[in-house]
Amino acid sequence: MSTGSAARNVVLVHGAFADGSGWRGVYDLLKKDGYHVAVVQNPVVSLAEDAATARRIIDAQDGPVVLAGHSYGGAVITEAGTHDKVAALVYITAFAPDTGESVGELIASGPLPPLAPPVDGFLWVDPEKFPAAFAADVEPGLAAFMADSQIPWGPDAVAGKISQAAWRTKPSWYLFATEDHMIPPPLQRSMAERTGATTTEVAGSHAVYVSQPAAVAAFIEEAASAVAALR
Repeated sequence: MSTGSAARNVVLVHGAFADGSGWRGVYDLLKKDGYHVAVVQNPVVSLAEDAATARRIIDAQDGPVVLAGHSYGGAVITEAGTHDKVAALVYITAFAPDTGESVGELIASGPLPPLAPPVDGFLWVDPEKFPAAFAADVEPGLAAFMADSQIPWGPDAVAGKISQAAWRTKPSWYLFATEDHMIPPPLQRSMAERTGATTTEVAGSHAVYVSQPAAVAAFIEEAASAVAALR
């Protein structure tokens, strides 16, 4: 599609246990369709630092931004999305905390993912259970690589509370993954409902942005077109 009638800047934010390279398939499709795309590399040590990192990337864009986050990246976009340039928030199987709420509190409300014992407070997914829990529909070799290249999730990222939830003032979109074994689909639905998000549903794993980039890119483009029509 042409981006002439859409918000042309997209900023992608990864979640815990992963890095920005997982967005490659989505990135390539958005670039092909004419979007300017930037990928945030979160330290994943504290929510405040991750939000500051995202804001620096948003600052560098030359116009309105569609800000998309996966998993814990949803908390990052919720915190950083109050930035004046952010026109829309897109949650991809992501946490969408409210003001004063942390991801840790949301996790505690449902079945816990298969985490390994923490090391110095940092969390990991059990590498043996990672493929089934995080990336069940990803090519097995890539899923194994993702398991062995995890970025540990810092305690200040898990416990960091949202200072002002961006979704309370910015239009939001939410993509559900029906076979997600990291964030239970009922929790995803409840978060999407309270944000008032426009939603779609994809039969996929928590790593749907890796396994089904076309569906994710199309949803981001839908948000970009919709907010352009409102401007």
